[in-house]
Amino acid sequence: MSQAAFFPWQTELATNWLGTRERFAHAWLIHGLAGIGKREFALAAAAALLCESPVNGLACGKCLACGWVSHGNHPDLKRIRPEALALEEGADEATGDDAIDMSSDASASGGSPKRAPSKDIRVDQIRSMEPWFNHATHRGGWRVAVIYPAEALTTISGNSLLKVLEEPPAATVFLLVADAPDRLLPTLLSRCRRLALPTPSHADAMGWLRGQGIPAPDQWLAAAGGAPVQARRLAQSDGPACPLWLEGLLQSLQSGRALDLGAVADTVSKTPTPQWLDALSRVAVDLNLVVHGLAPRYFPGLGQNIADVVRHCEAKKLSELSKWLAEQSRIAGHPLNAKLFAQSALQRMVACCQPARSI
Repeated sequence: MSQAAFFPWQTELATNWLGTRERFAHAWLIHGLAGIGKREFALAAAAALLCESPVNGLACGKCLACGWVSHGNHPDLKRIRPEALALEEGADEATGDDAIDMSSDASASGGSPKRAPSKDIRVDQIRSMEPWFNHATHRGGWRVAVIYPAEALTTISGNSLLKVLEEPPAATVFLLVADAPDRLLPTLLSRCRRLALPTPSHADAMGWLRGQGIPAPDQWLAAAGGAPVQARRLAQSDGPACPLWLEGLLQSLQSGRALDLGAVADTVSKTPTPQWLDALSRVAVDLNLVVHGLAPRYFPGLGQNIADVVRHCEAKKLSELSKWLAEQSRIAGHPLNAKLFAQSALQRMVACCQPARSI
């Protein structure tokens, strides 16, 4: 792994924050809008805390400690995240600090195959840090645990972490990263200092995206709700800023013609559920904004389509739709019949946006 660095819009905040390390809190909750680079901020902060020759409080990138961090094998740094996310990030199942054990108790004894990678932070991941705490740091400095996303902590693993934070190990800093702090245990929140990361200005975000070689950065930035890291991620995936199936759905609703929801659901269900559900949620937000006389946030290029659609909509029903979609996002990663789920979501959208006789 390469050593994480602060994004341009984070550097000043990071410098000021890390300048207080002599009286640094033992646990921090780093939070803010999804897609602005909170994970990268936490990992860059960990590198800075472990650096033996920091420059203006930030990692020098040249010392032995920085070399260990860049190679992913610093003994005083641990990353705690769901197995599924670790695999997405390229962690090795067999070796290194990011090693993953995906065998169940039964498979360990030769009884059953490997289980699917967990999407939660499990209690054994928290408990596995205990031996780490009981040894002195290797270079006589800090020990850093980066935990993300903190929302992936279950009640059991969250309570296990709480016990650690109630009597924190010496010279240890915990950096928790979250999009939605309100989804964490209140008792866990009470043990952390908060560090809110601001969303970069439109000009800063656009400048960075242009520097990344992203074509039509304004469309991608809008689709990401102003979050530049998410905008880059979206732009590097296949397809346009607004998925073709979603644009076609809006055009059908705009014209009032009948829809073959089965065919649309078949297309939609071929993409990962969290991905299409997020797109549907974003267009629902735009519908809610326009029905109240505001400009669309995520898909401004489809403003006229959306304006025509909301002429058939009731504000109350659109609000209920957004609430329902938000609730579904919490189970989007669970096993389910993808096509039936997609069809159910699309039916709700159509029910809100098309006259009953046209459905």
